[in-house]
Amino acid sequence: QVQLVESGGGLVQAGVSLTISCSASGRTFSRYAMGWFRQAPGEEREFVAAIIWRAGNTYYADSVKGRFTISRDNAKNTVYLQMNSLKPEDTAVYYCAEKDLPFGSVLQDKGYAYWGQGTQVTVSS
Repeated sequence: QVQLVESGGGLVQAGVSLTISCSASGRTFSRYAMGWFRQAPGEEREFVAAIIWRAGNTYYADSVKGRFTISRDNAKNTVYLQMNSLKPEDTAVYYCAEKDLPFGSVLQDKGYAYWGQGTQVTVSS
């Protein structure tokens, strides 16, 4: 089993930066990718960013490209999402997820086997 714990969310003003983290524990040796997804009230969960764990390739949703950066610390089994120039429309619960198999797109949530509980990010205007 894998446990994922997000941290670092909060209430911020538009335009500022915030970094959220996701710490993984448990059976992590077969990890293929880590992703960040978010869900706003009344909306479906959507892809934000993903990173291929070994190779370091990164992927971003168009809505965050150029503003958000996903990174990982292999030694700490931690993935980060640095969010710059935050906008009110970035307000959501942010979830990290782990994908163990290299099949299917990292942009789709159905391929991720493990999920964290989420951390709330609220951006005020």
